[in-house]
Amino acid sequence: MEHASGAPRHGRDGRTVWSTYNRAKSWVVTDLTRLGRSTADLSDIVTVLGRRGIGFRSLAELWLDTTSARGKLTFDMFAFLAEYERSRLSERTNAGGAAAKARGRLGGRPPAMTAAKLEAARDLRHQGKKLQEIAEILSVSMSTVTRALGPRTSRPGPGSEAIVSQRRLRQSCTRQ
Repeated sequence: MEHASGAPRHGRDGRTVWSTYNRAKSWVVTDLTRLGRSTADLSDIVTVLGRRGIGFRSLAELWLDTTSARGKLTFDMFAFLAEYERSRLSERTNAGGAAAKARGRLGGRPPAMTAAKLEAARDLRHQGKKLQEIAEILSVSMSTVTRALGPRTSRPGPGSEAIVSQRRLRQSCTRQ
């Protein structure tokens, strides 16, 4: 007997189940929670089974039996209601995001590198501090400092202005 949880839909065990039941007439589960994590998952799985000519039955939910016309109708009604609820949720999420944007609020995490920290980072770099030291002083990650200031491969020394100018010239030529 094949045991499956509602966890990942794809993977080695899922492929085994699909290939095994591809030749079956009906797929029976003890409980819907054993098949999918959400109504959308369940609907997708039952739709795929239906396209392959395989019926679906649940022992715990007696109303769910797609091998009969009444069961198909009941399942389709629940699937349509679930799809409707998903689209309503999406509409509400988008409306909430638009309202927040209109109030001037942005979603996501606040930036770790504020304008004051950026100015301090530039000053520390000009003093010759390493990127790791700057990150520790400002209490931000090394990648945040590197993103804000750009990587430094060597400390400034004689002729470093010419090297930086040559780099900028090469970059501007490749962008065009």
